[in-house]
Amino acid sequence: MAGEARAGAPFRRAIGGPWQASAVTDSTPDADGWLALPDVATLLGLDILRVRQLLRDRQLLAVRRDGVLKVPAVLVTVAGPVKGLSGVITLLTDAGYSDDDAIEWLLTADDSLPGTPAQALRENRGTEVKRRAQALGF
Repeated sequence: MAGEARAGAPFRRAIGGPWQASAVTDSTPDADGWLALPDVATLLGLDILRVRQLLRDRQLLAVRRDGVLKVPAVLVTVAGPVKGLSGVITLLTDAGYSDDDAIEWLLTADDSLPGTPAQALRENRGTEVKRRAQALGF
């Protein structure tokens, strides 16, 4: 039952959902700053199927790392994918970038921003990121 704790698992409230038992380490990025899809679901308070729908709708990107589909933690907030991410994904896809290439571009430091495009999106500086992504198509 959702309100009962499993042996060794403390109670924890899923964001936007009912109380449930889960491990304290849920929704924390691994050492490299990546979240597995179940962790993204926990962070957003969504069902895993809804997270997969976000991927299909190109609102979020994921790649396989060590055989597990993972999302860069910097691309996700408690409210959902960072603002402007879906537009940048569209621009990068139109420029011929694969998901792997798009994530690499988002996570590569750019001294003129400063920081990475993903950090700039997270800090609500999406206009410049979109401008740069659009320029990649030319």
